[in-house]
Amino acid sequence: LSPLDAAELAGTPLDVSGIALPPPADPRPLVVEGAGGVMVPVTTDCMMIDLIARFALPVILVARSGLGTINHTLLTLQALRERGIAVAGVVLNGPPSAAARRAVTQFGHTRILAEFPHLDLIGPDQVETLARTLPDFATIWHTRD
Repeated sequence: LSPLDAAELAGTPLDVSGIALPPPADPRPLVVEGAGGVMVPVTTDCMMIDLIARFALPVILVARSGLGTINHTLLTLQALRERGIAVAGVVLNGPPSAAARRAVTQFGHTRILAEFPHLDLIGPDQVETLARTLPDFATIWHTRD
């Protein structure tokens, strides 16, 4: 469900004006996870991409590596760039796909930061293992488009 649909089902309207990022007291990067994609409605007049733009957050786009990913990923990159949102790179999730990697890099004018396999079980050990395959955050943020 989108955040809008979930809020309507719960009978609890969302107020995006009350959403704020924590103060930058910690020098480590802040990771904010979106829900469902950049064009998913959060409220009747706000989509996820609006929140990303409001907070001027650079994006690491996580995309499935299966059928349709080239189209979906390139459209998402286009939408982000049309709003002036910086893209740090793409993480492909699922079976390795040389075709998706090549197309996203070439036509999306971005880099693939990592390729993660599908996991049936996700816990601290799996997260730690996958995190080690990502470039250092300082490198990611300083070389984004």
